[in-house]
Amino acid sequence: MKVVPAKWSPHVAAEEVVGTVRSKQRALVEAKVSGRVLEYSATPGTAVKAGGLLARLDVQEIQAKVDQARAMLDQANRDFDRQRQLIASNATTRQEFDAAEARVKIGTGALNEAETMLGYASVTAPFDGVVTRKLADVGDLAMPGKPLLEIEAPTSLRFEADLPEAILDRVKLGDRMAVRLTQVVEGTVSEISPVADPVSRTFLVKLDLPPAEGLRTGQFGRVSVPVGEARLLLVPQNAVLKRGQMEIVFVAQAGKAALRLVKTGKVLEGRVEVLSGIEEGEQVIVSDIARLTDGQPVTIQP
Repeated sequence: MKVVPAKWSPHVAAEEVVGTVRSKQRALVEAKVSGRVLEYSATPGTAVKAGGLLARLDVQEIQAKVDQARAMLDQANRDFDRQRQLIASNATTRQEFDAAEARVKIGTGALNEAETMLGYASVTAPFDGVVTRKLADVGDLAMPGKPLLEIEAPTSLRFEADLPEAILDRVKLGDRMAVRLTQVVEGTVSEISPVADPVSRTFLVKLDLPPAEGLRTGQFGRVSVPVGEARLLLVPQNAVLKRGQMEIVFVAQAGKAALRLVKTGKVLEGRVEVLSGIEEGEQVIVSDIARLTDGQPVTIQP
């Protein structure tokens, strides 16, 4: 028979807090000018590049202002050309020449402003990312302050959790903690909210996540927050035999198998915590335990 001594082992006690995977970079994209939505060039799930077209607006009023500014600038340029010819022959005053030149500058500025406003009719992506939500439909009136789309950068993720005040002092910037999602990854604390939520009395903590396949925004997970260190009496998990509601281990004692009723606790990487039933140092049998009976002679393998 093979035996393993039961022994005390240090263990970092942790409290699990639920949270959600979020993108570190996300934005609500809205129009800079008012106008009806003519079309969407990107729908939810579409990958876009920075500056890529997301939507177009109907801005006929701004187009009219561009046409008006362009016509006024053309007239100002013609007036200035005439004044330049007249000033060369001393047929006009310097004041009239300067006024014509000023009108050209004013007209140029007005046209640039109108063309800039017209450019806002094309709503573009602020960074490389993926469109996650469409918040308006074709025909809706877009205006500043009214989001049209939500966009996220899917390659830069973090885990956000609301920590109770009682364990907040256990966390500091730069700490690394295990985050359990579809897999276990190590997150690094990057932000800790300085104020509590007035309703839940919790503090928002954000952990940067490493690149990992399968991670997506919106995923549910748990972060293990260390809250202290404890000593646990551990034995191999395969040394514990369950019979109905009872948990049994056999210990080697004076050349025989002695049955002990135990109560177990946490399971930690192939080992299990024994809360009661055996003492430290006792030789726990770990092989062929299903065939053992209380008092059966056993031979311990060296």
